[in-house]
Amino acid sequence: MFKLIHQDKNSRARLGKLSTACGDIDTPCFMPVGTQGTVKTMSPLELEEAGAQVMLCNAYHLFLRPGIEVIKHSGGLHKFISWGKPILTDSGGYQIFSLALLRKVSDNGVEFQSHIDGMKHLLSPEDVIDIQSGLGSDIMMPLDECVHYPCARDHARLSMERTVDWGRRSKERLAKNLSGAGAKDGQLLFGIVQGSSYEDLRKECAEKITSIGFPGYAIGGVSVGEPKNLGNDIVDFTCGFLPPDKPRYVMGIGLPEDIVEAVGSGIDMFDCVVPTRYGRNGTAFTSGGKLVVRNSPYIEDQGPLDRQCRCYTCKNFSRAYLRHLFNTEEILGLRLVSLHNINFYLDLMRQIRDAIKKDEFAGFKRNFLSSYIKN
Repeated sequence: MFKLIHQDKNSRARLGKLSTACGDIDTPCFMPVGTQGTVKTMSPLELEEAGAQVMLCNAYHLFLRPGIEVIKHSGGLHKFISWGKPILTDSGGYQIFSLALLRKVSDNGVEFQSHIDGMKHLLSPEDVIDIQSGLGSDIMMPLDECVHYPCARDHARLSMERTVDWGRRSKERLAKNLSGAGAKDGQLLFGIVQGSSYEDLRKECAEKITSIGFPGYAIGGVSVGEPKNLGNDIVDFTCGFLPPDKPRYVMGIGLPEDIVEAVGSGIDMFDCVVPTRYGRNGTAFTSGGKLVVRNSPYIEDQGPLDRQCRCYTCKNFSRAYLRHLFNTEEILGLRLVSLHNINFYLDLMRQIRDAIKKDEFAGFKRNFLSSYIKN
């Protein structure tokens, strides 16, 4: 399922290939986030042309709307959203804890009220696997308990132990579904490591989760309010306890500088809503750092968002025009900047893979961070 192709000689960065039922994924990779079955403002064709190899969708949101039966009736999530490449579905655990109106967590699962209509739901780890089996995603994530920072140690331990138990139950449920034709052949379930900011809890969780045995492992509970340096340290520390022959996925980290740092720690997979969320607000990611195109300095700027970028937006439209679109509230503006941002992220991953292949990642990281953060 996962082939480690090359380890950079001067860092922990790695080049790999993750094989799924719907195709291969070159790693390190970035997964554009299509929370509700769509990457906001972008069509599947635009994603494919940008080089996206995998999309992330959210089981919690799709469970609420349009409902799993609607998607199953359509032939599964791939057909429903017209995306033939791999799909990873997040369990929605983070969304339940952050969006639900009221929630009650127990060892049995999570009872919550929908943030949409207030309807009460109870989801167990087994329910979440059944939902994702029905969606037919290629990679699924188990229900886990994600805590915000700071978190008391006792609470962090309880959530960690609950995450381990839910991971074990999720694996058992998927095996049952596969044996009874209740899931698509080849569906992969990753384990999740929690433990908040406590290194001993992270180590213990990693050891327990890996002893259960999953085809891939994720680091959860980062980007939840902790200082940036602490988040990077958590990822770097936890990565050292994950099997080298399995893909490593850090959930929710999405700023370019954080991705580059995490690749250097040995992370293979990333996702975040940042590219399109920032794009919709007029912020572009460029080789020289972030650029807020709606600001007044660009009113007569005839240059592209990024002279090093060859995306459709940068080849055809000036900063002045894009600023005009945002200030007249034209939808095209947020589409074009979002399109550029997705291209920027996917091109960044291509550059990272090329640098690792040449054993030049350490130099690439140094040069990128110097140019990007300096500006």
